[in-house]
Amino acid sequence: MASREQYLKDLRIRAHVITLGRIAVLVLFLALWEFSARVGWLDTFIFSSPVALWHTFIDMVRDGSIFLHTGITLYETLLSFMISTILGIIIAVLLWWCPRVRDISEPYWVALNSLPKSALAPILIVWFGNTTKSILITSISLTIVSTILTMLNGFLSVDPDKLTLIRSFGGTKRQILTKILLPGNIPVLMNVLKVNIGLCLIGVIIGEFLSAKAGLGYLIIYGSQIFKMNWVILSILILCLLAVAFYQLILWIATIYEKRRG
Repeated sequence: MASREQYLKDLRIRAHVITLGRIAVLVLFLALWEFSARVGWLDTFIFSSPVALWHTFIDMVRDGSIFLHTGITLYETLLSFMISTILGIIIAVLLWWCPRVRDISEPYWVALNSLPKSALAPILIVWFGNTTKSILITSISLTIVSTILTMLNGFLSVDPDKLTLIRSFGGTKRQILTKILLPGNIPVLMNVLKVNIGLCLIGVIIGEFLSAKAGLGYLIIYGSQIFKMNWVILSILILCLLAVAFYQLILWIATIYEKRRG
């Protein structure tokens, strides 16, 4: 019992040390950045500085523009994330359900997965117009094929002895799907979610670079065109924070699931 308590205590201490270390690295980085800007080691017109970015952030909070651009990017990211994940799982289930269709379509899925998705963005904008729809489709195209292939591979990797056992008791294909495949591939799904949320954010930014009138991607492009580098760097920092927040949210959900499962 004492050894278990000591082990848990060591884990808590390790977690605190890691958290403090991360904060220290961030503070040191910001301090060096600000110091380099003040002494002239960095050109503040190009690289800005933490204090200048803070003032820019406050100004954009006052006029509400930062909420507009961040909110639009957040909405497009979450919507494309949900669509690509749900649609990818449904298609993976259909491919597992119909082996002949899976065998016929396999080389086409592989070909689609190997395509450089960012190169498709200009074509998608021509097809679907300079609208939010083209941004969403660009983001979805970045994730849906990998979701399909990853989930399908998870379905096909289930222990065949389990499938034989449930069939021997008269289990139907639907029961195999709902009782074995889907519950057994929750860890695979969690990994898919961790990857997809980042890729959807990247896809949205690519779409906003080419087709947007608002959003963080638009702010980056527009800011670089009029040499408002504070806008550009601030938008990039917000994107980093969003990516970390999304990942931590998925990680938190996965942790809760593992605790309930255990």
